[in-house]
Amino acid sequence: MTREGDRGGEKRAWSNQDSADCYGIERWGRGHFSINAAGNVQVATRANSNATADLHEVVEDLRNRGYRAPILLRFSDILRTRIEELNQAFSSAISDCSYQGSYRGVFPIKVNQARTVVEEIVHFGRPFHYGLEAGSKAELMAILAVHKDPDALIVCNGYKDDDYVEMALLGGLLGATVILVVEKPSELHRIHRISEELGIPASYGIRVRISTPGAGKWQLSGGDRSKFGLTATEVLEATEVLRSWGQLDNLHLMHFHLGSQVSAIRSIKKALREAAVLYSELRKLGCSGLDHLDVGGGLGVDYDGSKTDSACSTNYSMQEYANDVVHEVMMVCEQAGVAHPNLVSESGRAISAYHSVLVVPVLEVSKAFGEDVQFTENELSEPLIRNFLQAFQSIEKSNVIESYHDILAFRDQVRELFGLGHLSLEERVRGDELYWASCARILRLVRERGEDYDELAELERLLCDTFVLNFSLFQSLPDSWAVDQIFPILPIHRLGEEPTRRAILADITCDSDGRIDRFADQRGSKNVLELHTPEEGKPYYLGFFLVGAYQEILGDLHNLFGDTNTVHISMHSGGYQFEDIFDGETISEVLSYLNYSPSQLEEAIENRIAASHMPPDVADALSTAYKKQLGGATYLR
Repeated sequence: MTREGDRGGEKRAWSNQDSADCYGIERWGRGHFSINAAGNVQVATRANSNATADLHEVVEDLRNRGYRAPILLRFSDILRTRIEELNQAFSSAISDCSYQGSYRGVFPIKVNQARTVVEEIVHFGRPFHYGLEAGSKAELMAILAVHKDPDALIVCNGYKDDDYVEMALLGGLLGATVILVVEKPSELHRIHRISEELGIPASYGIRVRISTPGAGKWQLSGGDRSKFGLTATEVLEATEVLRSWGQLDNLHLMHFHLGSQVSAIRSIKKALREAAVLYSELRKLGCSGLDHLDVGGGLGVDYDGSKTDSACSTNYSMQEYANDVVHEVMMVCEQAGVAHPNLVSESGRAISAYHSVLVVPVLEVSKAFGEDVQFTENELSEPLIRNFLQAFQSIEKSNVIESYHDILAFRDQVRELFGLGHLSLEERVRGDELYWASCARILRLVRERGEDYDELAELERLLCDTFVLNFSLFQSLPDSWAVDQIFPILPIHRLGEEPTRRAILADITCDSDGRIDRFADQRGSKNVLELHTPEEGKPYYLGFFLVGAYQEILGDLHNLFGDTNTVHISMHSGGYQFEDIFDGETISEVLSYLNYSPSQLEEAIENRIAASHMPPDVADALSTAYKKQLGGATYLR
């Protein structure tokens, strides 16, 4: 395969660097992902690390052990790196500014509630006293069991009933630092009542509803109309209530949340200034125990690699985020003459997104229309179709726009005359073939010229192939469907070869929405993905990257496709090793979620077989096959 050289129209071989540029891996990979000499995607704990793994080798190794794709790969060491980088960013900012408070991160487990992920975050975060955040009773129950560091925070957010509050207060007896964040005024009284009944002092937090809106898909999490938090009036009333109880010193944390995946640093800085002023005012009101300012989540991930304020990107780095948090809070507090608070952030997406990769095999390719026309002018009796064929044959690089206008006119005439009954079905088919062949030729010539025509941009989408993948978009990438989230996607191998196909992706669900037709690009997004022609008898794998945040837990059972196989992998200088392997859900497991008892299903089938009076050998075959499939995977073999 060749491509245009940089000078003089020279032809040169396609390279790994060309693939890196095509898929933007250096823009969004942050050193965790690159292309190795074999043309495969390489995973690393961090940039320039010797601890790496060849993604294609990993998948083939698992395949030889009987674990087939689709398969979710979790690289635990990337979690460690992300935690270290976040804490180092705040440590550097605190040092540079001579900030007097400390930093304590917490991971909101709603982002990825998998036990092994949460346990690894606890383990890797121990040197930094990295805590956990719960948004529900169930999440709190999980956190209390895995939390081990008395110096790390457990922040209890979300709406709370008596059971939630009781468990949080009792959990503090385990040596944990548990802070109950008041989300609405009634919770303050609930916490106080149960605290008195149990005789366990409560550590209060208070969530404030700042007026500054966020930026991006989840900007409504902040602002005056946000779902959670107390208004300024309610905050003032809450402090007076605590004062009347003699518990003002039990207020230890003020919290606000601007929204997930905040794309613009300007919105973050504005919100920080407003929150820091509120914090300073509370300190002036006598809240001497208030020593933590929780800036919530929002630290984004650059999914498309554009480094812009688009919804799937961020126009700032992790270090810039930490610098601005420290600087903005410090400046406001010093102007107000109050002590610098200990800073808390609830960065979930930025910690967990990078560590998971979903690998999916291509099942088949639905090819787009080509330039071949299997008939000649002598075979045509209808003048309109003969003229259409002549227009097709005259398409050249110099007249692509004029030709495009001509073939659109011919297409419309063919369809109109057919609708009026003046053309036969065979003539209509000939017209359609000529239209698509003409479009294919025009698109090829435009690509060869290397020029962009806005008028022809739609041809890329119309003439692309469809690669059908063995996975469920709704189970494994729900944000792609629900909120148009873009994830980096590329082949995990054959990257030393030029990708000659242009495609969109389709899953195996019976739903027209089960498709992906927007892909990461340097300019934000593109409508087709460059892919290779799958080789006969060899798997062709695509990797979906940065999927470690939200995708697993938000996935649904559309068409009853369940969880995929999942593998935890650690990397070292000598290679990699599998730490944990979890089988994907079986058909019987997903059916049981909907109250189909596997044993009752088997009994029902046996009764129907008996009533059918089919031959014994056929009955045995049906019974055996049914039971086997109940224990089988939900995805195609």
